[in-house]
Amino acid sequence: MDLRKLKTLIDLVSDSNVSELEITEAEGTVRIVKGSHTVAPNYAPPAAQVAMAAQAPVAPTPVAAPATAPVEAPVAEASTLHAVKSPMVGTFYRSSSPGAKAFVEIGDMVKQGDTICIIEAMKILNEIEADKSGKVVQVLCENGQAVEYGQTLLMIE
Repeated sequence: MDLRKLKTLIDLVSDSNVSELEITEAEGTVRIVKGSHTVAPNYAPPAAQVAMAAQAPVAPTPVAAPATAPVEAPVAEASTLHAVKSPMVGTFYRSSSPGAKAFVEIGDMVKQGDTICIIEAMKILNEIEADKSGKVVQVLCENGQAVEYGQTLLMIE
């Protein structure tokens, strides 16, 4: 089940008089309990375990970032830069596999729709595309770093 569908279900439970909702699909079972601060799945499919509470979403445990600082280049005037933000919570990856070449490097020109990184969420690798054409001037996340919804991933000029 994708994150957008889960968020929609959580919003529906939160805005209604329903106190509990359970949905079973091929990927597994999701149980949303309004007002509960605990997360308890009924069963866990082999590939993934999915459970959320409507008013207390569980954030992933942050992964320790490597000792190096995020990769940066001299930044142009802030008003000319475009921030590419994370559309979901997950783990940020600059390349398709460990040791592979990064999708983008500082100074690369990207076109709208080009894959610029991957965010892994619930064991699913989601390719993140550039939402604007331009030159990559700053990468603000490290490989393997946990990212939040709306967090700036990189800057395009």
